[in-house]
Amino acid sequence: METAYALFSRRGIRAVGIDEVIARSGVAKATLYRNFPSKQDLVLAFLERREERWTRGFVEAGARRRGTSGEERLLAIFDVFDEWFHSEDFDACAFINVLLEMGWEHPLGQASITHLENIRSLVRALAEEAGLRDTENFARSWHILMKGSIVSAAEGDAQAARPAQEMARSLIERHR
Repeated sequence: METAYALFSRRGIRAVGIDEVIARSGVAKATLYRNFPSKQDLVLAFLERREERWTRGFVEAGARRRGTSGEERLLAIFDVFDEWFHSEDFDACAFINVLLEMGWEHPLGQASITHLENIRSLVRALAEEAGLRDTENFARSWHILMKGSIVSAAEGDAQAARPAQEMARSLIERHR
């Protein structure tokens, strides 16, 4: 799983074959297929792991550590992003990447949409914690800022989290 995680995160789904995962991991083919009957099953496990590590373990945990209120935690998401955008580990958003690579109708695209909704749910919960109005629309708009800053960082703008955070402050004011 660790090998697949690293390969899929960096290179995408179609560019990585099962034979490469097997060769790089040193796992027997039979063992891999016993745990993951298909490449799709392996990618679904990768997406689950990404949510666990990135959404929960990195973004949510980082925002909760940096902020003491819902509003501070929301804004801290962009502080977490700023750190990430400046790191060697920056690999953009696996959920966006898989969705765009596979398409929204593909089962992996659908799984990515579900994981993206889970991120919006986190934002919605923080907005509720902050006492904001219309948290559903707020979370959708906030998520656009998050995704836009990630894409800008992938284009080479490592500073993208800063203007996104300023726009986020305005969004909070509109929903207060």
